[in-house]
Amino acid sequence: MQINQTTSLLFICAFGSVTAQAESLYTCPINTDNFAADQTISTDQIRVKANRAEIKQNRYATFEGDITIDSESAQILADNATIDKDKSELNASGDVSYKDALMVVQSRDVRLNTESGQLSMNDTQYRLSQFGGRGSASAIDIDQQVGLELTNVSYTTCPEGDEDWKINASSIKIEEDALWGEAVNTVFYLQDIPVFYLPYFVFPVSDQRQTGLLFPEITTSSTTGLSYEQPFYWNIAENFDATISPRLMTDSGLMLNTEFRYLTQTSAGQVNIEYLNNDKSIDDNSSRYFYRLMNVTNVGDKWNLNIDYNGLSDDNFIVDFGSDYYNRADTHLYQTVALNYYSDDLDFSLSIKDFEIIGDHPTNYRALPELKLNYQTDIFAGLEFRINSELAYFENQQANLPEATRFHIAPSLALPLRAHWGEFLAEATLLNTYYRQDNIEGTELEHRTSRSLGQGRIYGALHFEKDTEWFGNNLQQTLEPKIQYLYTSFEDQNQIGLYDTTRLLNDFNGLFRGQEFTGLDRISDNNQVTVGLTTRILDENSREQFALSLGQIFYLKDNRVVAASKDENKSALASELDWQIGSKWFAHSEIQVATKTDKVERSSISLEYQLSEDKIFQINHRFVRNLSGEKIDQFGLTASWPLAKNWHWVGRWYKDLNSQRTIETYTGIQYESCCWAISLIGQRNLSNRFDDSGMQDTQEFESSINLKFSFKFTGGEARTNRRDMLEDGLFGYRQAYLIN
Repeated sequence: MQINQTTSLLFICAFGSVTAQAESLYTCPINTDNFAADQTISTDQIRVKANRAEIKQNRYATFEGDITIDSESAQILADNATIDKDKSELNASGDVSYKDALMVVQSRDVRLNTESGQLSMNDTQYRLSQFGGRGSASAIDIDQQVGLELTNVSYTTCPEGDEDWKINASSIKIEEDALWGEAVNTVFYLQDIPVFYLPYFVFPVSDQRQTGLLFPEITTSSTTGLSYEQPFYWNIAENFDATISPRLMTDSGLMLNTEFRYLTQTSAGQVNIEYLNNDKSIDDNSSRYFYRLMNVTNVGDKWNLNIDYNGLSDDNFIVDFGSDYYNRADTHLYQTVALNYYSDDLDFSLSIKDFEIIGDHPTNYRALPELKLNYQTDIFAGLEFRINSELAYFENQQANLPEATRFHIAPSLALPLRAHWGEFLAEATLLNTYYRQDNIEGTELEHRTSRSLGQGRIYGALHFEKDTEWFGNNLQQTLEPKIQYLYTSFEDQNQIGLYDTTRLLNDFNGLFRGQEFTGLDRISDNNQVTVGLTTRILDENSREQFALSLGQIFYLKDNRVVAASKDENKSALASELDWQIGSKWFAHSEIQVATKTDKVERSSISLEYQLSEDKIFQINHRFVRNLSGEKIDQFGLTASWPLAKNWHWVGRWYKDLNSQRTIETYTGIQYESCCWAISLIGQRNLSNRFDDSGMQDTQEFESSINLKFSFKFTGGEARTNRRDMLEDGLFGYRQAYLIN
């Protein structure tokens, strides 16, 4: 099996390099001449077509006018041609065109040895068919055994008449079936100005992965100082590769970043290691590191092994140096190993779940191990039987905290009925959970305890639709009421510890979830009715243009489980709106209003203008009245817009309205032509660094500047860092509507 990766042209030279290239948003013009060999011509044959021909004693032939010479691997067009059988030589002249699978050449004349296959052309203009590179050469020699050689040659991928860069070389050689070409005595030009000279370098002539230097990345920030990162890509084998990236930081020192990828018949994975020896920016000059292992292995029919294991040296590593896999808001890194089995009726998993905690957060419980077994089957008349079970052992790194073994089994019977006009579900479940808890001295927890709860749920939904008209457009409107009754019996659970359980936040869909907590340590008692209503507007192609949902829970009885107790007899009114306003404007909103105070508890509002894929402007507001004792009130702008031909800008800005300060600013500008690109990015944001006690600083800001530069040594689609800039600049961007 083969790992897929697109790499750009790579210099192997004393200095100079080029970048790995990412997907871009537009395509540069390229002349493609796909040569198709004539399968009717054998290896030792040449077929000639001409307006006039003269053949002497079957040894010498002269051709004139619209000449086409075909062989099994190439084609020549010319005004005049001669074939000398004794010398095994073919000569063509007068507006000669040569074409094969590699290149198209216009030249003054062509000489071909029909026996050896050696071909020579003089005063040429050439174009590489697959990569869009083009140029001129005083002579081109092609040998079927040796390969291709160009003498006194120029090369560029820029459009004709707009050569922002080019290289001139005394010779370029490309061997038969080679991945690399060789250039001798090369001068690199920007416009018509010579920039540097290379006595020798090699370059790829294939889109296959190839070993070599990638373009460096230069950044500066208030944390690391000036940073220079130079990646080296190593194509170890068709199913193994590595990227080794030394990163020199003026304030911190030299860090080595490595990435190793592998792909076999049964496994795929990646290993990342980032290591900085003796960070000189901190007082104790300690070493700092981050590591990551991702693996998926098929270990048999329907069985697979998944590994996601991460670790770091200190809380501030991601904050100081960044990460491609985590961001500074994350509170923990996963350390999980899981063996899974999947079939139509039975699912099984055996996993070990641990965490690397970041910052001053309560130490998470780790499951060592956790087993889950779920089974489902049809009994008769549409009745389904399900059984969900789990066995887990929870321990904590803090020696004074309780530990527990938990066994849970929940058989249920369900009758689901579905039709195009609606659906109905009746379900009954028996929830049985058994605990053995240790290290519980001084707590109200019990060493051995169990909990058995009964739960019943009845859910129904209807789907009405009618034809309507908006602003002269024929549309279809739906009305989708839904209702659910949920009952869960009560049992005191204060004698059970909290091992993997926390309170869930509700949205419209969460109203019908039937559980207020993650995990199993708390199951709320319920006697409630949930009512929801959704209406949609669909165009004549059944695409949603408008969707509005409203829902609320009505509590028929107060919750007796302490963690789930409430002061109201109904939940907050939850609404969700998605609206495509015309062809360019989109709106999305989620709002929850407390019915007792009529105050907004949580809201998220986005309004977006999208003219095209890279012309986007979005306004966002996020509000949470109380999130772990904090009030969230943030306003943001996000934009991506072309400024002029080849120029593009991306930016975002967020302000905390609660503290009346800007918390993040990002702006990036890029120039991109068909043959080179440069981007300059600046940003300022809260550093969120942790102090020695694990608390985050919410006052200190960090500023950084990032410069990226690339040449395109292979033509065709523009493949630069522009997509990276867009994705980075639109971090957190989501299209403002969720309709399909």
